[in-house]
Amino acid sequence: MPVGNHPAHGQATEGGPLKRELGERHIRLMALGACIGVGLFLGSAKAIEMAGPAIMLSYIIGGLAILVIMRALGEMAVHNPVAGSFSRYAQDYLGPLAGFLTGWNYWFLWLVTCVAEITAVAIYMGIWFPDVPRWIWALAALGSMGAVNLVAVKAFGEFEFWFALIKIVTIIAMVLGGIGVIAFGFGNDGVAVGISNLWSDGGFMPNGVTGVLMSLQMVMFAYLGVEMIGLTAGEARNPQKTIPQAIGSVFWRILLFYVGALFVILSIYPWNEIGSQGSPFVMTFERLGIKTAAGIINFVVITAALSSCNGGIFSTGRMLYSLAQNGQAPAPFARTSKNGVPRNALLLSIGALLLGVLANYLVPEKVFVWVTSIATFGAIWTWVMILLAQLKFRAGLTTAERKGLKYRMWLWPLSSYLALAFLVLVVGLMAYFEDTRVALYIGPAFLVLLTVLYYAFRLAPKEVQGVASTAS
Repeated sequence: MPVGNHPAHGQATEGGPLKRELGERHIRLMALGACIGVGLFLGSAKAIEMAGPAIMLSYIIGGLAILVIMRALGEMAVHNPVAGSFSRYAQDYLGPLAGFLTGWNYWFLWLVTCVAEITAVAIYMGIWFPDVPRWIWALAALGSMGAVNLVAVKAFGEFEFWFALIKIVTIIAMVLGGIGVIAFGFGNDGVAVGISNLWSDGGFMPNGVTGVLMSLQMVMFAYLGVEMIGLTAGEARNPQKTIPQAIGSVFWRILLFYVGALFVILSIYPWNEIGSQGSPFVMTFERLGIKTAAGIINFVVITAALSSCNGGIFSTGRMLYSLAQNGQAPAPFARTSKNGVPRNALLLSIGALLLGVLANYLVPEKVFVWVTSIATFGAIWTWVMILLAQLKFRAGLTTAERKGLKYRMWLWPLSSYLALAFLVLVVGLMAYFEDTRVALYIGPAFLVLLTVLYYAFRLAPKEVQGVASTAS
């Protein structure tokens, strides 16, 4: 069914459609900041432990797969820029059930991720204010980011622009400073460190191919969020220009921010010492003689967590809005405020996050880790749906329509099949290694639950559509 012809499309609105208020600089910086999260600043040590210096190879391989996935999403987003993005494309090209599963799965994925990020804010604020209860900081983070999203999409774009800028400037400063240590001996009495640490302790691949494979699922989880660019298409001023530019730079920013940062860290320090003395970023800044490095990185990590929370609230709100437009969520969630913000959808997401913050303090830590495994599985599900939808989308076009595409996938369909095979490999690796196997119990179980709910509500599809039609 073509987008726009669904009975619920365009209905149930008060303030009109979503407003195209995200400018070129907003989307470009969002694209840069989307896949630079807390994981790079603090979680990179765990991935290095698995693969050693070869972790750079893992990020390059994963980055190539993400480039193909984003190119597939970009082709559809430029051709048809809508708020629901990949959920809508899954519905239009793979069927209503695929759209329903993808939309609700992504909504829950970001809900879980947001709870983790809010908790991160509370933990790192606790370093500066140890006597203040953590729940106060968690609530403050949620309240502030929720308010930003409720005001207007432009407010969201501005905050995300500055959050991303802080992360980017920090990484560039670390990379440039690190090159100074490696090449000119800054902070090392003028003695150049060189890059021999990349192969000195057990070689470039100390744990063999197994170590690289083990790190792949962690690497792919680090890339979660990059597909958010597709969700901005419905509110971008000029999606035909800004979306391709943002997607086109994905691979190069991965090389600079992930591979560049890790190259510097792994050159300065032996890989088997990283993580034993805290964040690799703190260690590098301290090596340059910056005594307040821990405080600086603490501030950057807090902004990175707030940025992810801000983006997560945006994503959940837009996805719920799109689901309601398609008759796959209650009609009131398709209403917008006078500022063009999907207020009801955002309020439900913020309310659910309040429960998530509460649950985070009530349930044992291990249970919460199990729940976050849905995010890993959910990210892979989303990427698979993007690739499958694009394959079906392109196959349904005439020769003339294919030639007329303003933004197209490279080496189609071979690139899509290779990326799909890679994602299947990652899922297989998650099943093989005991630490990550739990994701394959929880993730599919959640999809089965969604499928049951889908068919339960589809028993009366006319009523669902009728509600959406009369709510306007």
